[in-house]
Amino acid sequence: MTATPAFTRAEPDARRHSLIEATARVLAREGAAGTSVRAIAVEAGVSPGLVGHYFSGVDALVAATYAHVEGQVSRAIDAALGEAGNDPRARLNAFVTASFRAPVASGELLATWIAFWSLVRSRSDIARQHDEQYAAFRARLEALLGDCGMEAVHRRRAAIAITALIDGLWLELCLSPEAFSAKEAGAIARSAIDVLL
Repeated sequence: MTATPAFTRAEPDARRHSLIEATARVLAREGAAGTSVRAIAVEAGVSPGLVGHYFSGVDALVAATYAHVEGQVSRAIDAALGEAGNDPRARLNAFVTASFRAPVASGELLATWIAFWSLVRSRSDIARQHDEQYAAFRARLEALLGDCGMEAVHRRRAAIAITALIDGLWLELCLSPEAFSAKEAGAIARSAIDVLL
């Protein structure tokens, strides 16, 4: 009988990715305070030393995980835009409602985001990532509003309002998925956009 090895080998890119995925799971389960090199190593099935081989520490790994999770959300939005075709209003609706469907609307993703948000006030690198991510989101939204004919002078505030609406509906949908459906969230968001346009 042979013993199962405690740790496994993998290619560098795959190992980095597995560490990032493990960090996201630890953040979702334990929050920022419970996320340590040891906890991540156990979750990933590697030695703590291997975490240090790929990342300079837990702070760097959390920052990489934030970028990775934001990338997942962006890819989901890109896919929704691709499915929407060329009609400007259909593209705006797709952009807004993508947050109400999987993989964006999930309790685990919500828990991970909460951990990131908890770090915004204490870590300048996470605060910077947060600001950059939301600025890029709003810039894309402003462009879509412009494509729908909104005058440039109104786009910034409209994008802020729509972003707040999306975040609020997404948060409630993830916290209480039985309270209302993704379809209802989309209808609420589209009604608000009708008023703004």
